[in-house]
Formats: sequence, structure tokens, C-alpha cells
Amino acid sequence: MSQMNRRRALQLLAALGTTGLAAGCGSDTDTEDTPSPRSPIKIGLIVPSIGPNKAIGDEITNGFQLFLSLNNQQLGGHPVTLVPAEEGDNAKSGQAAVDRLVKEGVLALTGVVSSAVMSGIRDTVEQARVPLIGSNASPTSLQSVVYIWRTSYVLDEPGEALGAYLRQQGVSGRIAIFAPQGTGSRDVIDGFRRGYEQEGHRLTEDPVLTSDDPNPGKGAFAGVIQKALGKRPDAIFCNYAGTAAVQFIKQLYDAGYEGKLYAPGFLTEGTVLSQLDDGEEGEQRARILKHGIETALNYSPDLNNTANRVFASAYRKTYNASPTTYAMASYDAAQVLDKAIRLVGDYTTPQAVNLALGKIGQIDSPRGAWQFNQPRTPQQKWYLRRVMLDGRLLSNVVVNELATLG
Repeated sequence: MSQMNRRRALQLLAALGTTGLAAGCGSDTDTEDTPSPRSPIKIGLIVPSIGPNKAIGDEITNGFQLFLSLNNQQLGGHPVTLVPAEEGDNAKSGQAAVDRLVKEGVLALTGVVSSAVMSGIRDTVEQARVPLIGSNASPTSLQSVVYIWRTSYVLDEPGEALGAYLRQQGVSGRIAIFAPQGTGSRDVIDGFRRGYEQEGHRLTEDPVLTSDDPNPGKGAFAGVIQKALGKRPDAIFCNYAGTAAVQFIKQLYDAGYEGKLYAPGFLTEGTVLSQLDDGEEGEQRARILKHGIETALNYSPDLNNTANRVFASAYRKTYNASPTTYAMASYDAAQVLDKAIRLVGDYTTPQAVNLALGKIGQIDSPRGAWQFNQPRTPQQKWYLRRVMLDGRLLSNVVVNELATLG
């Protein structure tokens, strides 16, 4: 087969996808622009550089750049230029980022923090026929895609893992549920309900949906917390992150709550614990250690496997901080691109890389081994983490495996 026919065959196969999903669209007019063997390539990085999601965007950037730094700034043997684009916080800003990066000739896209942005750019990515390896946002509504892959999770999975765990532990259905308004919270709560409501168990309390303000004030949750505690719940499940998580936890304990708090692991990721930790004699630390915060997540920096020892050590050395699930998923996004581009070989095109992504098999990840399932998301383990002292600091410590989902 001639080289031109070989490239044409790869592009046609890529348009059909790798798992029997709907075919992509668009014409093949760019065959003559195929990079020469081992030529430099561009990867587009879509993250927020301002606003409440900036911290997650920074983690995603760090994770991807760390993989490059450990691999001679190459993916699949090709020198890489990482081209950032501002994600913003809505579909319009996300679409503008995708359009600009595609015009710049990127081989693939990665990043995306916001579920609203991910949903908003779906059609733009599919029509561009450039693979997107998302490293955070993953709404359950994102179905039947050909060019969108995710190395993070699906939003309902941490709730499902915790719901099943609480049912198995015999926790009654009198669980107060708090979450900000939005599709992400609905996915999390639906997963929690699905995991818990089996074998005759039922949740008896309606969810309390609060403002989706990412920077709530010191009294933002006080009223709804007091009302819920008046019903004497046996446990509390919530879905907050960042500043909202800090304020919710503080106001919950200030209201006199004496039970356990359960949540997806984003509740205690990033700088949340350092903001809550008021030292060895601090009242806030004492409350957390006495009553207990347990979370479900697909990663913890204390996981004992070779891939994580390499990743976590290098991350701490480079950034002087412990890695989060956001950084880990972005590191894995770089890893799967490395494997896919290596499979393609010298003559890379976005369509050929997309085809190769379905053939890379198992990933030796810091979270533990995983692989893509049919919907192009990870089949992976979920871990139960408990906030405990690690030395002198509050930390998320893995205490058990909860489930394999995906």
C-alpha cells in the first residue's frame, strides 16, 4: 500500500471511531499537511487562568507539564509545544478556545475544567475531528462521542461508590444531602442514590440545593444547615469544593454537628485541608479528627504503587506540594497521548491519533492500572479516604478500596 493510501485509510478508520459509536464528520483535506517523521507537534491545553477554577487549571497544567519534563519534552518521540487557551466559564468561551487551537494546527486537545464548557464544546470538537483528552470535566450527559476521551471520571461515580459503601455499613436512610445547584451536583446525587437505594434501602431526605457561588460568605450555609440538623440526620453527604468546601465544613461544625461527613473527594482536595487546619491545639482540627470526614476519589498521593511513587515524588520536588486528582488525570492524559502517538509512528494526524487511542490498552497510572471503556472514560478503582494526621498535617489517607466503576 502506498504511503498516501495508508494515510487515507487511517483517516477513514478514525472517522468511524474505535468502539462502534457514531461516526465523525468533515472532509479529509489536510493530508498534505501531515508532519514529517518525528517533526514537532502541538498540543492544545484548555484551562482557566482566571476565576474560581484557576487553581484546578493550574493543577491540570502542572500534571501535563510534569509528564513532558520527565520525558524530554516529547510525546511518542515528537518534540511537543504545549499551546494554552483560556477556557473561560461557558460554552462560548470554550468554543472560541477550541476554534483558535484547531486553526493553530494542534494534533490533540486536553484539559477542560468546567462541565458546562465540556458540554458546550462537544459538537465543535466532533466537527473538527481533533481528539480531546479531557482531564477533569465529565458530565454523564456526554454520550456517543467519537473524538472526546476523558482520563478523569464520570460525575456520578464517586457518589455511587459512597452510596454503596454507606448502605453496606448499615447507615440509615436519614442522610442529609447538600450540594450547589447545577448539572454536576445532580449527577453526583443521582449516583449516590443509585449506590444506596438497593436491597430495599431508601434515602428519606430531599437534597438541599444551595447557591452555586464559588466564594460563599461566612454565613452562607448557616440557615439550611440548622434546618437540616433539626431533623437529626444520621449522616451528612455533600458535594462542594474549594472555598465553598471550606465554608461548608466550618459552618457545619459551628452549628454543632457531631456526626460523620461524607463526600466526593473534591471536598478535601487542593488547599482545603490547609485552610481548615488551625494547628495542634486548634478547635477546627480537633472537630475534624473527632467526628471524621470520609471521601471517595480515584486517587490519593499515598497510594503505594511504583507509578505513583515516581509521580508523587517528582510532583512534590517540582511544585513543592502534594499532587491532586486533577494533576494526576492530566499526567495520565499526557501518558495516553504518548502511547497513542507512539502507535501511530512517524506520520501523525489527529484522526490517526484518535484511532490509536482505542488501541493503547491498560495504563500504568499513579491511581492504579486502568483502561478506557466503551464510552471513552476510565474503568478504574475508587478509594475511601479519611482525613487524618500525616505527621503534623491534616491529610487524605486511603483506608479502603470501595469499588471498580466505569
